[in-house]
Amino acid sequence: MKKSILSIAFLVSLFTNNLMGQNTLSKRVPASAGRAEYIEVEKGVKLHVTDLGEGRPIVLIHGWPLSNAMYEYQYQYLSRKGFRVIGITLRGFGKSDKPYGKYDFDVFSDDIKVVLEKLKIENAVLGGFSMGGAVVIHYINKYNSAHISKLALFGAAAPSWKQREGFPYGIPDDVVNGLIKSTMTSRQDLIASFGAGFQAKPGNLSKNMEKWLEDINLEASPYATTEAITALRDLDLRPALAKINIPVAIFHGVHDQSCPFVWAEQLQKDIKNASLIRFENSGHALFVEEMEKFNIELEKFAK
Repeated sequence: MKKSILSIAFLVSLFTNNLMGQNTLSKRVPASAGRAEYIEVEKGVKLHVTDLGEGRPIVLIHGWPLSNAMYEYQYQYLSRKGFRVIGITLRGFGKSDKPYGKYDFDVFSDDIKVVLEKLKIENAVLGGFSMGGAVVIHYINKYNSAHISKLALFGAAAPSWKQREGFPYGIPDDVVNGLIKSTMTSRQDLIASFGAGFQAKPGNLSKNMEKWLEDINLEASPYATTEAITALRDLDLRPALAKINIPVAIFHGVHDQSCPFVWAEQLQKDIKNASLIRFENSGHALFVEEMEKFNIELEKFAK
């Protein structure tokens, strides 16, 4: 009788251990780093975030009407150079939510602040391209450089996109208003024209690269496209420049037709601790026209 009980106990133990061993072997170790691809910034509004790498954070804000996908080749480079590189797509663009409501620089700055808080980002380099350059200047001014220790401006649409009293370098009113009207009447044709206008000379961008950028632009909400560029028309950042008290690097294509090089010179003149890095062979698309130089200079500035 005792032998039978011992035999049964042994078999039960063997069966149980075998099951436990199978569970241990079949248990999957998570492959992700646990970082969310979408971050809620207010009830019902989530922003798409690309978050790659480890190390000092570099936060990148896209231009109009692009998305964080524009920084594909910066993610590839910087995430392998000891940085945590984070691209935020503003509401209304790319894969972010596109709610009805305001699309101005206060809203964009508030959204960035929420993302940085939720990701617990500190001592970051904040970079912005074109309209995104205006966004990051506004953010630094509104939030007194919260979470940020360095600022990078890439072909920035700043300090003023349109002509104003004391700033004759901006775009004339009729051209600005014509472009805004085009976003409401011929958006697809307008975006298709960007490929030629973005580069310093024909051939700087391949047809595939032009198509890639066009596809990103077309992802934007038509409503947000119009509202955001209208908000840029109404934005004058000149009073904000003297308040910037962190190191600033200004990256600008010498042949930029969208945001003339003189804007970069004005930014350097009015921002303390600002350095100007010239991209001699680039127009507006300096991040791909001179990709290697762009990536290396951003890495150097971030270090």
